[in-house]
Amino acid sequence: MGFGKGYGKVILFNEHFVVHGVPAIASAIDLTTDAEVVRHSGKGIDLIDNRKGTKGYSKEKYAHQMEALKRVTDYMKFNVEKNPIKITLGGNLPTFSGIGASAANLVAIVRAINDEFRLSLSDEEINNTAYEGERAFAGTPSGIDNTAATFGGLLWFKRGEKNAIERLAIKKPVEIVMGNTGVVANTKEVVAGVRERKEKYPERYNKIFEEAEELVYKAREALLNYDLKRVGKLMNENHRQLQDIEVDGKELNFLVDLARDKGAFGAKLTGGGVGGCMVALTPGKELQETVASAMEKEGFQVLRTKIG
Repeated sequence: MGFGKGYGKVILFNEHFVVHGVPAIASAIDLTTDAEVVRHSGKGIDLIDNRKGTKGYSKEKYAHQMEALKRVTDYMKFNVEKNPIKITLGGNLPTFSGIGASAANLVAIVRAINDEFRLSLSDEEINNTAYEGERAFAGTPSGIDNTAATFGGLLWFKRGEKNAIERLAIKKPVEIVMGNTGVVANTKEVVAGVRERKEKYPERYNKIFEEAEELVYKAREALLNYDLKRVGKLMNENHRQLQDIEVDGKELNFLVDLARDKGAFGAKLTGGGVGGCMVALTPGKELQETVASAMEKEGFQVLRTKIG
């Protein structure tokens, strides 16, 4: 049996902007998708998905998942007709939109195939393979999700011909709360929508994108200085920029406002937007619990985790 795991992630700054070459900051979280791969006597790939999470997620994403598996195995030149496999997915990362569930599952699967068939793939090769699979979910993904899922840690990421990836070190991990709207978002459609509006309204969108680029450098400095109050204010500003490019949603804005009202240093959507998850910066267990409990009281699922 082959085994592999991939980390979940939170984008702290500049989802969507990152697709267009603006730097972003993301962090792996301490939750993973696990994959087991065994050879079997059937045909092709038999997929068993035991992950817990948003109702309807696996069904909604099934066609994307099967396309992703084909992309991944083709990219690896792994012949599933000659080597039929059974893949079982599990782990403690739930299937919420916006926490890198698709990337984590692809990294885990590639690692498990690599393990079972002794392919000797490096982490970089695993990352590149998972990126190819991510295209099924996001159309033109930035690569930030699979990078966080593969390498872990707090990352500075800039998309380019060769992606610029830098690990950032902060004084100590910081508690966050991730609130799930329960709305399953189609990332591919949301990314395409931003691209269309950017082409239709270039002057307005270019201004927002320039502001987002200025902001992320300030955020990097604030994180490295461990100035968490400033990090929170910049998260709030980044959420406004994401609202301006129309990737927010009613449930997301409700949770963002609720988190701020309960004392979060900052809060914003995270990931593809429209539905999925938001993130609140809540240093210390007490503040984390106050914010998380308030969201649960309103009927939302939450994750209590850390960044950095």
